[in-house]
Amino acid sequence: MLSRHDDGINLPLIAAIVGVATIGGFMFGYDSGVINGTQEGLRSTFDLSAGWLGVTVSALLPGCAVGAFLAGRLADIWGRRKVMLAAAALFILSALAAGAATSALMMIIARFAAGAGVGAASVLSPAYISEVTPARIRGRLSSVQQVMIITGLTGAFLANYFLARLAGKSTDLFWLGYPAWRWMFWMQVLPASIFLLTLLLIPESPRYLVARGRLQDAQQVLSRLFGPSVAQTKTLDIKRSIAADHAPSFHDLIDRSTGRLRKIIWVGIGLATFQQLVGINVVFYYGAVLWQAVGFSEADSLKINVLSGTLSVAACILAMFLIDRIGRKPLLLIGSIGMAITLAVLTVAFGTGELVNDKLHLTPQVGVLALISANLYVVFFNLSWGPVMWVMLGEMFPNQMRGSALAISGAAQWTANFLVSVSFPLLAKSIGLPTTYGFYAACAFVSIVFVLKLVHETKGTELEDMVG
Repeated sequence: MLSRHDDGINLPLIAAIVGVATIGGFMFGYDSGVINGTQEGLRSTFDLSAGWLGVTVSALLPGCAVGAFLAGRLADIWGRRKVMLAAAALFILSALAAGAATSALMMIIARFAAGAGVGAASVLSPAYISEVTPARIRGRLSSVQQVMIITGLTGAFLANYFLARLAGKSTDLFWLGYPAWRWMFWMQVLPASIFLLTLLLIPESPRYLVARGRLQDAQQVLSRLFGPSVAQTKTLDIKRSIAADHAPSFHDLIDRSTGRLRKIIWVGIGLATFQQLVGINVVFYYGAVLWQAVGFSEADSLKINVLSGTLSVAACILAMFLIDRIGRKPLLLIGSIGMAITLAVLTVAFGTGELVNDKLHLTPQVGVLALISANLYVVFFNLSWGPVMWVMLGEMFPNQMRGSALAISGAAQWTANFLVSVSFPLLAKSIGLPTTYGFYAACAFVSIVFVLKLVHETKGTELEDMVG
């Protein structure tokens, strides 16, 4: 463990900066999870069919893809901090609009705008953290992002649970005569405002400053972070890793010898896509509906969501202690194997159920097995692919192409997220939960091969030494 100024590193300042940046992760989680408890309100208020409920719930996700794509590129033009400030403003405005929505269209637009903020925060918070932290503890500090994502999800589940309980249920009237489900959205304004204000207190990324030719500003930031003795050398190292003849652009993603996307970009896309194809956000977005479908009450379903969130935080904390010791690749393999097994168990469990009035019912014993398997699945995900994917995307690309590569990878991640989430209600209704979960299990098995063959370890490697 580093002390206050080991090797000139100002750990308290770095910890404070990481703390602020990861509020973006908290908002990512909160905005993603808040929809979980509002679905009955959305369905009854706007008279939504199953298909339109899926579109409304998932409207966040196309916005995330757009936000991630634009943020990765704009971060190279405006800077990491300014784009995160824009994301914080979007969190506030979209929360106010969603809670006040008078039509399904207004809700969809508000959630799309929230998604743009989530997408921006999802790619920039880990990238920013990787650019201001020492290599030997970079994975640990970057993993805080996933802890905050899950904390945000759990916070949304808790807020939803207590608001629904105080009101009676999510559709009952609460403060000022508005139903509780609207307050579930408005509660987001508090953490979003904290994010906006604290972002004003942290410095810009030194890698961005060097890329824009602001060497003196970069050296000042590096002096505050790592001490004057290494700031000048590190500034020169960063400068050498960035092309002198042009600013970072999408052209850097192309291998000039072949005219094709560089292999490392395909690895980034693969990491981003597999993280979603294993179906994790079905648990987060549709958890309450899923557990009601297998026989639990609304109140019990919301409690199960809180339990899943708590286990997720514990798994992320364990990942923080392991990621800089055993590395990124071993954790990914552990997660892939664990998720493949638990998803297979869920597939078999759901296959034993009976449909009664279009709802799946399981025997008490099988229901308990499904619940245990689902929570173990969440633990394996948050021990591995949850934090590690974001850590690797933030650090694996060379400085010259980091913003552009994040734009592509982030857009791929959120596009896959959207496709999985929007298809789940229709798939569950048309082909059933067993077949749907069987697909997620198959993707988890394929991810094992992907990690073994294509993913390279980045533990302890300086950002200036990353190769594409």
